[in-house]
Amino acid sequence: MIVRSLSDVKASEGFTEKPEVWSSARYLIHADNVGFTLTMTTVASGQSLELEYKNHIEANLLIEGCARLSDIQSNETYELVAGDMYALDKHDRHRLDALTDLKLVCVFTPALTGRETHDSSGSYSLS
Repeated sequence: MIVRSLSDVKASEGFTEKPEVWSSARYLIHADNVGFTLTMTTVASGQSLELEYKNHIEANLLIEGCARLSDIQSNETYELVAGDMYALDKHDRHRLDALTDLKLVCVFTPALTGRETHDSSGSYSLS
């Protein structure tokens, strides 16, 4: 059984942030041998993040806030509120606009090491 508090995660390599923009608390990582990563991510109101996870599938559950999600290829947009989920099942290039402060629970597969940072394309390298 694995039990971790936010303070445990913040004290480990599994916490990364860009202050005033976003943070990612990685509760489960590759070393936990569960096959996926579980994070809690925050995004500050007014931020716009363009991302594309070329090497990972990501599912997101918005638990606080309101956002606009845009599919860069199709130009489709979605208004998201707490309780909504989106999955980037085709490595979709997307933009997330935080209309308010956001809190999301995110799942990545394959699992992250916990030390990843976004590259210039908004992706994580495959570890």
